Amino acid sequence: MKTICVPRIEGLSKMSFNELCAAMESGAKRQSIDVVNWGEYPYCPIVSFDVAADETHLFLRYFVRGEGVKAAFTEDNDAVWQDSCVEAFFASPDGKGYFNFEMNCIATLLAAKRLSRNEGVEHFPTELMAQTIRFSTLPHEAFDEREGIHEWSVVLGIPFTLLGYEEGVRPEKMRANFYKCADNTRIPHYVSWNPIEVTSPDFHRPEFFGELLLM
Repeated sequence: MKTICVPRIEGLSKMSFNELCAAMESGAKRQSIDVVNWGEYPYCPIVSFDVAADETHLFLRYFVRGEGVKAAFTEDNDAVWQDSCVEAFFASPDGKGYFNFEMNCIATLLAAKRLSRNEGVEHFPTELMAQTIRFSTLPHEAFDEREGIHEWSVVLGIPFTLLGYEEGVRPEKMRANFYKCADNTRIPHYVSWNPIEVTSPDFHRPEFFGELLLM
């Protein structure tokens, strides 16, 4: 199981995009998403993410470089996993299920708490989605798949309250996994940070989450 010591950077949730990127470039922890778990989907774009936290939010900044890019969905809680998409799943602190955050390349977000892929699914309402902090290097406009090599980056800031913690509580450790996918594209792929030891593509497997230790 992989582990990340997540640095603390005060004030991230109050920064502009440029300020946040500069702060995370120098102070965050960088990891790669490069585990190809399923041989029938061998393509692995270049994907990494920075992770850091302040007093109230966990922040992720993803970097992607690879063949093709697509953004069909502009409304939150749509099927963003079919686009060029990055994802972060977190175990619930109450031990019951997990949270999944899936964001396409133009920062359209799907977020839910669930017991499993298909059981106990509760998508976040608009007022909770509005509490996240999101940025993308691409405009928030739908477009058909573009061929060739493309680079893009997105930032997601998640309040700890949306991860099951009480107001004012900053966790010391969390279990999580991070992914890159693009189901409905010319070259579908499914890569992860921590390995997933099952026979067919399935990101909804909390038994294979790694660990985050918040500094």
